[in-house]
Amino acid sequence: MEANQDIQFASELRNVMIRLIKKLRKESQTGLQLSLTERSTMALLYQNKAMLPSELAASEMITNQSMSQVLNHLSELGYIIRTASLTDKRKVNISLSELGERTLLQFRHERDEWLARAIAATCSAKEQAILKQASGMLSTIVDLKI
Repeated sequence: MEANQDIQFASELRNVMIRLIKKLRKESQTGLQLSLTERSTMALLYQNKAMLPSELAASEMITNQSMSQVLNHLSELGYIIRTASLTDKRKVNISLSELGERTLLQFRHERDEWLARAIAATCSAKEQAILKQASGMLSTIVDLKI
């Protein structure tokens, strides 16, 4: 019976986290013009500075053709820069433009701001401390490699 309760708890936690993620996506006016894959691609470029389109596609688990469409849209918006590789002229490195970086940081800030307001409005100081502890535990779970 305990295993079923553990699975039920895991299911409830997963559902709440999915709902929170969906809610956060809607709380950024800046990010609404972009698809989830476009935002995720921008985040990858922010973390890695520059990547090849094939590396981005592999990281996002989409086809090279789909990534090409993502990159074309980000390019139209002025969010990325394409630069020929110094070692292989057939390859193109993709990086965030200054506008792309500012936009990424803006929609992250909008979501963080909303979440901070929501936590302050709904949680007591004790509950906020519990959330901080849970955040650390969730990070450990996310980093687990099994």
